[in-house]
Amino acid sequence: MRHCLPLIARCLENNGVTGESRSTGSAERTSVREHVRPSQTHAEEVVANASGENFPVALRLLPARHRRHLTNLYFFARLTDDLGDEARDGSPDQADVTTLRLRLLDELAADVDRIYSSGSPQTPQSPVMRAMAETVRECGVPAQPLLDLIEANRQDQRITRYPAYRDLERYCELSANPVGQIVLYIFGVATPERIALSDNICTALQLAEHWQDVAEDLANGRIYLPGEDLERFGCTEADLAAPAANEAVRQLMIFETDRASRLLDQGAPLVGTLRGAARLAVAGYLAGGRAALAAIRRQRLRRADGDPAGSQAAAGGGAGHGVSEREVSRP
Repeated sequence: MRHCLPLIARCLENNGVTGESRSTGSAERTSVREHVRPSQTHAEEVVANASGENFPVALRLLPARHRRHLTNLYFFARLTDDLGDEARDGSPDQADVTTLRLRLLDELAADVDRIYSSGSPQTPQSPVMRAMAETVRECGVPAQPLLDLIEANRQDQRITRYPAYRDLERYCELSANPVGQIVLYIFGVATPERIALSDNICTALQLAEHWQDVAEDLANGRIYLPGEDLERFGCTEADLAAPAANEAVRQLMIFETDRASRLLDQGAPLVGTLRGAARLAVAGYLAGGRAALAAIRRQRLRRADGDPAGSQAAAGGGAGHGVSEREVSRP
């Protein structure tokens, strides 16, 4: 499950993850095992080896304080995702694995509660959460987005199919939108109007992530494509598992990428309300989403004979163009 990560990764540079957060220094990184055992999650490896991550956009112009807080958010999101997707205790019984993951996610939620406890905040148990506590305190991040990200991972333990698009949209409200909301708080620009625009962008990015990983998600027992859409286009799970997309799957994916493109367009005015580093970061999200959707059209939507499918949409559709120079450079 990578639902949070692409959103944050576009804000981080290759070597900007290390050395920026005093609370995630080398001593703290190696002690993530205090919270989750190495056999249960790869989160501690992420913290220890973050400098090797190949983040797609290097925002070297961001002030150090923003890089530090975005790094803290990245580690929180990565830990949350790993607990929900990687944690296991060696048992072959999936029910045991699910129970373990839910328990670990409950422990993480308890750490969030410690940060926001009434009276004097308590010290979180996890080093990752101790770093996140600094971001919460310095940027005024509310508790709900953090709890929503945890709840999205809980939902992934219980729900593997989404009957209607509205069901998937509600999932995105937990799994993706909170990331954009926290980013706005980190930059000190969160308002109800901006959050609404950001939610459109983040939902679109989440959908793009799902449409890139249909086969991988299916192998893990999950289908994020809405059941009503599968039925509308006459697609079966066997069609999704086939090595080459048939015409029904191709038309379904064109429909889904077009919907995500419209969401990006609806959120795009957010860029024009921002200045400086916040504008650069959000423009990066937008450009990344458009590029991802264009790539799906080019690489995934091909006919069985290899001819590109939907090339006209890729050339002229909303997902096929990046952020305009005007969007990024307006003072």
